[in-house]
Amino acid sequence: MLLTGAEIIAEVLIEQGVDTVFGYPGGSVLNIYDALYAYSDKIKHYMSAHEQGAAHAADGYARLTGKTGVVISTSGPGATNLVTGIATAYMDSVPLVAITGNVPTSLIGRDSFQEVYIAGITMPITKHNFTVRSVEELADTLRQAFLIANEGRPGPVLVDIPKDVTINKTSFENKTPEIVEDDRRLKHLEKVADLINASKFPVVYFGGGVRISGAEDELYELLHKANIPATYTMMAAGVLGYNDPLSMGLVGMHGSRTANLAVDNADLVLAIGTRFSDRVALNANKFARRARIVHIDIDPSEVNKNVAVDTSIIGDVKKVLTALIPMVDKADHTDWLEQIALWKAKDYTPKDDATVLKPHQVMGAICDIAGEDTVYITDVGQHQMWAAQYIRHVKTRSFLTSGGLGTMGYGYGAAIGAAVADGGNRPIVHITGDGSFHMNMNEACTAVSYNLPVITVIMNNSVLGMVRQWQKTFYGKRYSSSEPERKTNYSAVAAGFGATGFRCTNLDEFKAAFTKALELKGPVWIECVIDREEAVLPMIPAGGTVDDMIIN
Repeated sequence: MLLTGAEIIAEVLIEQGVDTVFGYPGGSVLNIYDALYAYSDKIKHYMSAHEQGAAHAADGYARLTGKTGVVISTSGPGATNLVTGIATAYMDSVPLVAITGNVPTSLIGRDSFQEVYIAGITMPITKHNFTVRSVEELADTLRQAFLIANEGRPGPVLVDIPKDVTINKTSFENKTPEIVEDDRRLKHLEKVADLINASKFPVVYFGGGVRISGAEDELYELLHKANIPATYTMMAAGVLGYNDPLSMGLVGMHGSRTANLAVDNADLVLAIGTRFSDRVALNANKFARRARIVHIDIDPSEVNKNVAVDTSIIGDVKKVLTALIPMVDKADHTDWLEQIALWKAKDYTPKDDATVLKPHQVMGAICDIAGEDTVYITDVGQHQMWAAQYIRHVKTRSFLTSGGLGTMGYGYGAAIGAAVADGGNRPIVHITGDGSFHMNMNEACTAVSYNLPVITVIMNNSVLGMVRQWQKTFYGKRYSSSEPERKTNYSAVAAGFGATGFRCTNLDEFKAAFTKALELKGPVWIECVIDREEAVLPMIPAGGTVDDMIIN
């Protein structure tokens, strides 16, 4: 077939199994959008209010489905508006292909209208990026982008395409997508099995790599065969059900006292698909100080990067656990589990009060009313941590959040992507704070335009809650620029966008509003007025250990 570059882009997307893309049109990508018009029966395009929202939507789509998210933007400001979304995907290992237009090749380097060197700008926040110089190389470059985005540790890849490349024609033949293979021989399996079998106080600490590799069943089998208690990072919420008797909950800065004590007292920590971030290993020199540490991860660059480990296995988590489980002995660890039960009995428990809105009770009400199939998406701040702590997670790929970059404003775009991916089968609940929500509430017009049933729960304390909490605890209550005292009428703004809005000040009002929201078909905002003194507890200060935990 003799096709234009724009038509080749559409053909390769279809070839790679893509039927959904997010983006925003502009001059440099008009030919691509003209092709998308012609291919609209095979590829559905969702237009955002802002390119950052489109990038987050592609990210949310990818996290929920496990497929590669695709986002398209024009050159210049359109491309730079993708940067935060690309960096968010990079930090959380999300497979994403960003296609940006650029000025024609004859104008590159001349400071042309809406020209930026987006490949250079995004080099540190992509697995790889390409600038396509001729239509003949376009198809194979796009194929390589999808392969790189998914091989090994997933991540974003950017392909920058000058406008003339989308106009020019060349011959095109479809190809079967390459299958990503990990054929590395697994080393140290027997050594790791011996360490597990000899341990008396083992702990499994796992992260988002378990979800990415689809190793939930293998993790469960390992834990229950050897009776090993487990704790997890925020990126792995839902991988192990909250009600599993071996689950100790979240670990790290805002993790449970039990999880942090168990890691501190363990004689073996088996770290699986995780990277020992500074929000978990707050003091890298004292993390799991009594334990032998084993690190299982697909990315060799993460081994010994933040915490020194005793041994490691490099490979896909699912393959590693599949090979490891037969070598692990059945065990009971009765004394260790009894000690953990004693710690659990003393874990921090917030007080109930139905006359106001307490964050933990809001999360509990959402779980009770929405049910176990709900998909949760958060922004970043106090509400994010309350959701991670108190949502009763039971399903993998059902808690989407910006963990590594901590992107305020991530939530609405990601919720739109999740709603598109889900197709109306499950409740989509976007949990945000008034600070985060003000950053990208403009994406409400996208949710309304496509009639997406996104329920947004706004935890409104009229301050930048997490910033203020740190200022209260560590900066002598000097609340510098954390109390903006905005007067936003969320119900009125929601109506202005064409959505439905509610305002709640106590638990009964919230339950009624949330129940009604589930009955409605389009986007809904529920403002929850909470006290600005509500804090995320427990908390270990940066650089501290479980001995420094703050509980009031």
